Amino acid sequence: MLAIPWYFAKNLNAASTFASIYAVATFVTLFWGLYAGTLIDRFPRKNIFIGICAASAVVLLSISSIGFINGSIPMLGVAFVFCFTLFNYNIHYPTLYAFGQEITEKKNYSKTNSLLEVMGQSINVFSGAIAVLLIEGVDIELWGTQISVQSWQIHEIFLMDGITYLIAMSLIYFIKYVPTVKNVISKEPILIRLKEGIQYLKKRPEIFHFGNASYTVFIFVLISTHLLWPIYVEKHLGELGNIYAVTKMNYAVGALFAGFFISLIFRKSNIIFSIIVLTIIALIAFFVLSVTQSMYVLFGLAISLGIANAGVRIQRITYLFNHIPNNIIGRTNSVFQSINILLRSIFIGIFSWSFFSEGSNITWAFAIASFVTLLSLLPLIFNYKKLRDLKVEA
Repeated sequence: MLAIPWYFAKNLNAASTFASIYAVATFVTLFWGLYAGTLIDRFPRKNIFIGICAASAVVLLSISSIGFINGSIPMLGVAFVFCFTLFNYNIHYPTLYAFGQEITEKKNYSKTNSLLEVMGQSINVFSGAIAVLLIEGVDIELWGTQISVQSWQIHEIFLMDGITYLIAMSLIYFIKYVPTVKNVISKEPILIRLKEGIQYLKKRPEIFHFGNASYTVFIFVLISTHLLWPIYVEKHLGELGNIYAVTKMNYAVGALFAGFFISLIFRKSNIIFSIIVLTIIALIAFFVLSVTQSMYVLFGLAISLGIANAGVRIQRITYLFNHIPNNIIGRTNSVFQSINILLRSIFIGIFSWSFFSEGSNITWAFAIASFVTLLSLLPLIFNYKKLRDLKVEA
């Protein structure tokens, strides 16, 4: 997912085309996300993970084989892998957090979410470092020895990715666990179960507003990672793919820091206050990116965005875990995710205009991100007392 955006921006010189594909794919995930949430509440989460890995391995290895046979993969094949992985995200992460809630005692929700963040971002740091080597290659001299790593073809990267899915599936198969509470499985049709999520949130408007407002930083960080940063690096900074990969790696370092320390930093504050502070950090980072032209500023702000986004995610999920029962968490997440996807589709569609791929115009995208993030603070601030004092679910 680091290689594909750069492949479109640099190798194919088709950043605008990629943005259009990204916008359409994101919109389509709106409908898949609704269905995925109901699957999470209906089937064992472990089985869902195994199914995800099996399907992903088939897709990656099949597309990779086309590249090995023909010497290259058609643009549509590369785009298909990206779109498929977006669909994967929309069931993987909600399943991961629902599974975490299912096997964790309420008093340990924050600790579990922090651990998930630490493990996930540790892998992101590692994958970012690997991406530096695979996307551009490298020639360095280490202790008098010349080390040369050639850049990989996109189908070779897909092959490695497909193999990792098979490894993951094997590891997940042997996981043993005991749920902390018995999950009440709903067997009603999809629309009925979705309606249950909407009705639940309709009775709790504060949670509805919180769930959507606290998602904004994630929206623009995700768009930045897959769309804005590659264009920013190539067009605005005039740098190579390794700078894009290092930016993503720095983001992961910031997120890793949040995983270790965010609960500790805000241990004397309530969750709502911490989310407001972290959202302001993201707002400032987006704004500074829109008015500067420095690789080192980008690296530093990537760390800040990593801290802000991961910190908000940890605190947000902990808050929702405490206020939404496990047997309905998938359905309520489907509502939040649907709104999130709709907003992402709109902004990706806007940023797909050729205007943003010309010269340094990509900075306007970060100015827009900063302004919208500012607007998202309003419901958090206005509902601050209600959200802070909202009764925790038994």
